[in-house]
Amino acid sequence: MAFEHISVLLEETIANLNIQPEGIYVDGTLGGGGHSYEIARRLTSGKLIGIDQDQAAIQAASQRLNQFQDKVCLVRSNYKEMKKVLEDLGIDQVNGILLDLGVSSYQLDTPERGFTYKVDAPLDMRMDTRNSRTAKDIVNTYSEMELYRIIRDYGEDKFAKNIAKHIVRMREEKPIETTFELIEAIKAAIPAKLRAGMGHPAKRTFQAIRIELNQELEVLTNTLQDMIDLLAPAGRLCIITFHSLEDRIVKSSFRNNENPCTCPPSFPVCVCGKKPKGKVISRKPILPSQEELLFNKRSKSAKLRVFEKATKEEKI
Repeated sequence: MAFEHISVLLEETIANLNIQPEGIYVDGTLGGGGHSYEIARRLTSGKLIGIDQDQAAIQAASQRLNQFQDKVCLVRSNYKEMKKVLEDLGIDQVNGILLDLGVSSYQLDTPERGFTYKVDAPLDMRMDTRNSRTAKDIVNTYSEMELYRIIRDYGEDKFAKNIAKHIVRMREEKPIETTFELIEAIKAAIPAKLRAGMGHPAKRTFQAIRIELNQELEVLTNTLQDMIDLLAPAGRLCIITFHSLEDRIVKSSFRNNENPCTCPPSFPVCVCGKKPKGKVISRKPILPSQEELLFNKRSKSAKLRVFEKATKEEKI
C-alpha cells in the first residue's frame, strides 16, 4: 500500500522551528516526509537531513521530496545515531531538529507489519525490519514477571499482572504467533463486564510490546542531550509525543537543560557551575486545534514541546 501519513501539528511545528532559509535542519523521524516537505520548501541555500529506520519511509519520502534533491539528504538509520550521521556528513551543528514520535499511519495500516490489533497478522511490530527480533519473540520468551513489568510500565495497564499470566498460560499449549492470538489471551485476562467502555482491551499491551521491542523510551532518553548539544545558538528542538511516557521524558529533559543547577535551594548563589543550555519555548505542550482533531483523529493525543538553544550572549 502507499505510504500515507497525515503530519500531526504540521503548522505549529513548522512555525516553532523558526526556519532560516540558509539553515541546516534534521527530521529524525522522516515518515512520509510531510514535515520535511514543508521544511525543504522554505530553504534556499539550506540543507535538510531526513532520518528514518523504516525503508518504506525512506522510499516514500524520497519520492515526495524529489523536487528538493539539491537540498535534501535522506539516511536510513535510527535517530539515536543522529550525531554520527551528521559527523559523516561533516556537520557539527544544526539550526533545528524535529522528532515526530510513535508509530506512523502507514505502519498501523499495513497488516503484515503487525502493529495493529484491528486485523489478524503475524506478531512483528519492528520499526526497522533489519532487526531479527520481533514482537513474537517477546511474547513467547519473556518470563511472566518481565511481561508484567513492560505491560505495567509501558502500557500502564491495571490488568498487567493478569494479562501476563494468561499470555504465559496460552503459550504453554502452543506459541502465540499472530495478533489475534495475543488478543485472545488479553481478553481472557480482563472480565467481560470490565471490558465494556474501556476501548480495545489490547491497546495498552500492544503499545507496551512495541515500545519494548523498538526500545523507544531508551532511545529517546539517551538521545535528547545529544540533540540539544547539536543545536546552533538559537536553534530549536521540536518533539511531538503521543503518550505520557514520552512526554514526561521530554518535559524533564527540557526543564533540566533550562535549569541544570543542582545547588540546594538554601544556597544564596549557585556554586555547582552548571549553566543553562537554553530555554523552554512551550511552557505547556502545544495541542492540536479543534479543526485538526476533526480531520485527523490520530492527532488526539499529540503534544508538541519546543526547546531553544541559548545564544552566546545568553550564556554569558
